[in-house]
Amino acid sequence: MKLLRTPDERFAELEGYAFEPRYSEVMDEDGSAIRIHHLDQGPRDGSPILLMHGNPTWSYLYRKWIPTLAAAGHRVVAMDLVGCGRSDKPAERSDYTQARHVDWLSKWLTGLDLRDVSLFCQDWGGTLGLHLVAEHPERFARVVASNTGMPLGEGESPFMKMWVGMMRNAPQFPMDQMLPSGMTHAITPGELAAYKAPFPDPSYEAGICQFPLLIAVQPDNPGVPLNRAAWEKLARFEKPFLTLWGALDPASGSAYKALQAHIPGAAGQPHHVLPDANHFIQEDAPEELVERLLGFIAATR
Repeated sequence: MKLLRTPDERFAELEGYAFEPRYSEVMDEDGSAIRIHHLDQGPRDGSPILLMHGNPTWSYLYRKWIPTLAAAGHRVVAMDLVGCGRSDKPAERSDYTQARHVDWLSKWLTGLDLRDVSLFCQDWGGTLGLHLVAEHPERFARVVASNTGMPLGEGESPFMKMWVGMMRNAPQFPMDQMLPSGMTHAITPGELAAYKAPFPDPSYEAGICQFPLLIAVQPDNPGVPLNRAAWEKLARFEKPFLTLWGALDPASGSAYKALQAHIPGAAGQPHHVLPDANHFIQEDAPEELVERLLGFIAATR
């Protein structure tokens, strides 16, 4: 597998972001060593919070969260999915499958030996994060899912049909249009530049261009049986499970209803829909989400 690695200088002096990078390696099934980036802030012996982003963002999405969570005594781990951020980027779109993403992440999670984890996950970080919960429930103390879901091949919404169709043969990702339209937060030029930093040119964008095609909304999508297996396991997850949703998100819609109904740990939790938040909810309501996350952890210890 041909791997691309974004030059370090692309991450120098990013607006609002000055965290030390950390790296670990996982082995792909073909023998390739893939480097995965994460941030690790706060006390090492603190109760860990794992923050997982979606497409096409990276751990920069949580830059406003990390100092407050660390100051509250937590070990805060924010990772970059393979193909995103400072993690390695397989060069071909065909290199990316949902099964491979799950395998890479499982090896990363167990390699770091994270335990008693409070997970906050959104978008693809949610779908993949929920696979980790399904496969390694003993490692998670609680989960907060936001603007995500576990699609089971039940058909495309009009938005999803448009999105998948648009990206099927796209030569590059429409970052300038997609990011601002997914936020109520008025993104600054510096923030937009930071989100674009991992991708010096379109050759680095295979992963973020392929992600839409991996969304298992079509009945014949290869991700459907994987998601169904994970969904069955999540039906036995009784630890605390909370949904925090953006009312303006066209991608995830009301998927929180299925999560609340299906996962036992969701019963009786203070689920909430934020009326003024869009898809990139971490940018739209960072203070409220951090407050709700910390309150959820404190109430379920």
